[in-house]
Amino acid sequence: MALTLPRIYSSETLQNATACLLGPDNLRYLKTVLRLQPGDGIIVFDGFGHEFEARIECFSASGVHVSLGTQIPQADKKISTTLAQAIPKAGKMDLIVKTAAELGTDVIIPFTAVRSVSRIAGEKASAKVDRWQKIVREAARCSRSPRLTVIEPVLSFADMLSRATPDARKLIFWEEEDQQNIRDVLNDPGFDEVGHYFIVVGPEGGLSRDEVARARESGFISVSLGKRILKVETAAAAILSIIQYEKGIFSQRAGG
Repeated sequence: MALTLPRIYSSETLQNATACLLGPDNLRYLKTVLRLQPGDGIIVFDGFGHEFEARIECFSASGVHVSLGTQIPQADKKISTTLAQAIPKAGKMDLIVKTAAELGTDVIIPFTAVRSVSRIAGEKASAKVDRWQKIVREAARCSRSPRLTVIEPVLSFADMLSRATPDARKLIFWEEEDQQNIRDVLNDPGFDEVGHYFIVVGPEGGLSRDEVARARESGFISVSLGKRILKVETAAAAILSIIQYEKGIFSQRAGG
């Protein structure tokens, strides 16, 4: 398998498949931009962990007809992560979604906090979620991830808290926390076997004391990143990178 082969997302599940049709959105890219021809090789993935060496059979008005060859084995994930992110101003969420997806985040939950400046609902919220889904597809293609990050609908703070499962290590990041930082949490031997991290990051103005108190009542631990205050679009990337370095895809303890 050549590492330089174009990597294309299939909206169809590839489980047990021997062929697939890549839709019209891929037709121009493969035929006109990359100038590929029938017989040329590509990589196709479906976002559910199925990835194949593939070959273009033909082009048609309906898209690109592809035959699937050898399935590419995937390494087991050490941890799963959910990022609950309060919606920030303007286009900052686009960057947060892109970076989080590239860092292997499994689920992103956008939510509205008390101090959120941007508030979206209804059709506008659906349009935003559609945009973020396109961003995670591109992030998966570029980062060679076999799985797509799931974007949840925009939720209220209370509904977001309820999405955390009992088995998750539930962390809410709060700049006023002065007792426990992320290093303390990740080095706690009592949680060495945790497989899922549920992370809450607030908006530009931070989370309110009442929100943090409600999260604690729901089993969350309030954590700080230390004395340095990071911009909202930097905070999520820093947190996810630290967790992935210590426990996940960047861990030096991989394979034992």
